[in-house]
Order: sequence, then C-alpha cells, then structure tokens
Amino acid sequence: MSRPVILPCEGFDLASIPSPCFVVDTASLTRNLEILDELRRRAGCDILLALKGFAMFSVFPLCRKYLSGTTASSLWEARLGREEFGDDESNGQVHACVPAYRADEFDELMGIVDHVTFNSFSQWRRFRDELRADHLDVQVAIRVNPEYSEIDTAIYDPCAPCSRLGVTRDQFLVEELDGVSGLHFHSLCEQGADVLERTLAAFVEKFGEFLPRMSWVNFGGGHHVTRADYDLDRAVRVISEFRERFDVEVFLEPGEAIGLETGVLVAEVLDVIHNRMPIAILDTSASTHMPDVLEMPYRPRIRGAGDPDEKAHTFRLGGLTCLAGDVIGDYSFDEPLEVGDRLIFEDMAHYTMVKTTNFNGVALPSIGIYHRGEDRFELVRSPKYTDYRDRLS
Repeated sequence: MSRPVILPCEGFDLASIPSPCFVVDTASLTRNLEILDELRRRAGCDILLALKGFAMFSVFPLCRKYLSGTTASSLWEARLGREEFGDDESNGQVHACVPAYRADEFDELMGIVDHVTFNSFSQWRRFRDELRADHLDVQVAIRVNPEYSEIDTAIYDPCAPCSRLGVTRDQFLVEELDGVSGLHFHSLCEQGADVLERTLAAFVEKFGEFLPRMSWVNFGGGHHVTRADYDLDRAVRVISEFRERFDVEVFLEPGEAIGLETGVLVAEVLDVIHNRMPIAILDTSASTHMPDVLEMPYRPRIRGAGDPDEKAHTFRLGGLTCLAGDVIGDYSFDEPLEVGDRLIFEDMAHYTMVKTTNFNGVALPSIGIYHRGEDRFELVRSPKYTDYRDRLS
C-alpha cells in the first residue's frame, strides 16, 4: 500500500528563519517513525537508529517513543546514543559496528554498548579476552559479507569485489565462534523489501549453517522502509519467516528511512552573475553542506524548480566555497532569480547534518524544528566561529 509523504514545512513562511538552515518537520518525522513501528510490531523485529545517517539529537525524545535504540560507527556516536537517546531497557540499546576498533578506545566503548560487531576474526581475537574479563554482558557478532548486492553506485556497495567490510564465506572461521552470539550483514542501499528478500537468500545460502548457534542477526541498514512505494507487507513476511525459521532476534538499523523526506535546507541567493548562462551564488554549498551531491553524485530537488529549460528561466546554482566544482546543478524557474530569493532544497535531513564541514571556514547551517501542530519554528542550533576554530590547532 502506497503511503503519502507529508511535504515538510509546507505552508510555513520559511523566509522568517535564518539562512542557511536545516529544518526538520515533526509531522513528517512522526509519519516515518509510525511506519517503522508498524514494521517492528508486525514482524517482531527491533529497529535501531543508525546515527551515521541521522543524528539530530534534539528530536531523539520523539524517536525513542518508537525505536529500540541506536547503532554507532565510532566511540563518539556511541556516546551520543547512550547520553542523548536514553538508557532504559525499552529504548536505550546501543550497538556498535566499526571496521576496526582502536585499542585506546575499546574499553570505554564497551562500557557504553550492549552489542558489538567485529568486522574480522582477527579483531575478535584481539579483543575477546578483554571482553571476557571486563564486559561479559556485551553481546558479540561477526560481520559477514554474503557477496551479493544490487547496488549500482560503487562507493556505497559493501559487497563489491575486494570490499574491506565483512568476512566472506571462504574466510569464515567456525573454530573461532566461541563467545559469538550473532551475525551481521549490510548489503542494501536505499532499497526495497524485494532486494532484502533476495539478499537474505544469499546470506542464508552462505552462512545459514551457523544460524542454529546464534541468538540474533543484524540485517544492517539501507532499508527504504518509509519510501512511499515500499512493500511493507513483503518485509513483514520476509523478516517473520526468517525469525521463525532460525529462532533468532532480528535487528534493522536504518538511518535514512528515519530521516527520509522529513526536512529541508533553506538557502538564499547572494549574487547573480553571467558566464554563458545565468549563475546564482547561494549562501550554501554542495562541498560543505551537502557533500553527497558531489560524492554520489546526485541532483537534489528544489521546491518549485524544474529541470533545465523546463521552465522559463534556467540558472546554474553555485556554492559559497572556492572549489571550482562547488556546483549544485542547473535548474529552471518561473521567474528569474534575484539577490535575496529563498530556495528550499528537499529531503535534506538524512546524511546532511552528519556530513557537513567547515571547508573555507564556511559556517555550518543553523538547525531548527518545525512543530507542525503548533505552526511554530524552533531554532535549536546556530553556527559559531568556535565550531570552526576549535577543530583546528
């Protein structure tokens, strides 16, 4: 069943807020959380917030009503999850999955987490005595690589040839499983339940013989559960059948599905120049504020704008840094852009705030919440010079 997306901040006068600014709409976020909660209840799985994709802790009080906890890719993410999300048994789980753990951070990290995933058996061997001596309550998993994925963009494919992520079947050491209670795989990226079903079949084919020894399996992230066309019924069936067949607890750890279509980035035109075509310079930047535009790459949507030449006036939108390639893309508008005009970039909550930089000393965007029920904007963070200075020597 298709589920309509709630257009974030629709009807609110965004001209009244600082620019640039990330704004998350509580109604859009609640819609996503309710869908994830439905999957959790119907499939009997646990859903974690992957902080690498969405870590806006000012909305964690809302998130913790629906999610089981957080998953971290570093010590600092784990601290954020423990300190800001909650630490009670119902919604305070903290999981960690890191390609390699630092010895000087490991004890502190294990004092925070409930579950830890090792990316290799060599890492497991290095730290297992410390776990057994000081952190017996932490549950351990090995990340495996089913060598199956349907991801087109190589930079996001954890199962690409020669991937550093996960143990392949030919490197899997059965004799090293003493103390291991879980397996973890992550092979999806912005994909549906159909891909999960096929990936799970590949995982079972490679590693199913070890599942009777396990009590939990982490399906990783990349599940686009809150996308309008996601087949929730199929996901419920696939997860439920797996749980019943192997009698294990199942975890999913989406980050993008939680923040998907929940927020916008508001920006302003600072200048308009001409070099073979009109070029608008904005107070935002692909390089510093939305780096996936250059890394993936992709073309973000702008509310009310069209493809080049679709509308009457086509402009190239350029960022604020000195990087020559700091270009967001070419867009067309009903009216020519002028200095002071506001633009609304859609779907700018996930993998945005977590990836911003201060390259060129460019200030980070402000961060705010739109409380739709009250038709009220709350500014929760403003950029400061010390954000830039204090990360340098």
